[in-house]
Amino acid sequence: MTDAPRWKDESFWADISEKLVSVALAAAVVLTAWSGFQASKWSGVQANSYAAAGATRTESIRLSNLAGQQAQIDVSLFVDWVAAIFDEIEAGTVTLGNAAEYRPDRGSLSGFLFLRMRDEFKPAIEAWLATDPINNDDAPASPFAMDEYRLAAQEQADALRAEAEALSQTAREANQTSDNYVLTGVLFAGVLFFGGIANSLKKMQNRMVVLAIAILILVASAFVLLRFPIEI
Repeated sequence: MTDAPRWKDESFWADISEKLVSVALAAAVVLTAWSGFQASKWSGVQANSYAAAGATRTESIRLSNLAGQQAQIDVSLFVDWVAAIFDEIEAGTVTLGNAAEYRPDRGSLSGFLFLRMRDEFKPAIEAWLATDPINNDDAPASPFAMDEYRLAAQEQADALRAEAEALSQTAREANQTSDNYVLTGVLFAGVLFFGGIANSLKKMQNRMVVLAIAILILVASAFVLLRFPIEI
């Protein structure tokens, strides 16, 4: 009488199921620890990015306020200069046939104001005067309409605001990644649950079904986990 094939023996499948459960549980424990580690790291990235975004946005606001103050100075000096130059033209102390030929007189109020305009503003007003706004109806209404009028502080503020938004986006993405790792940790906990009860089932068919569920969750979760970014 020949011996029955070993795979028909229930003890054979019991031994296989125990080994598979051990492997599944060990893998789930390792991957759960990895998910927790990565969730913690990405939470750190989120916190750091939000902190950097806040500091950058604060500096952007400071520079934007500075640019606003500089613009007010430019406008005030320009208005006072225009009023002074026309008063001097009316009084006959200044002759200005072509604004493009204007040269400030240090001894006059208009010259005093012109020479004290900010260096950053001077290219714009000089370019505006070159259009001869007194005689040229097509000239821009003021130096502030010229391409030469630039506020470096405002440009820096805009750049910092964009940088702050990029940092905030990085923080949001890091938060989502951290949540994703936490979710996989929950899935691996399911593997531990099903793997833990598998060997307690006496009926081999039920044991193999539960074990198959555990392995399926393990493989699917591991596949998803491999697609997540890694922070070291």
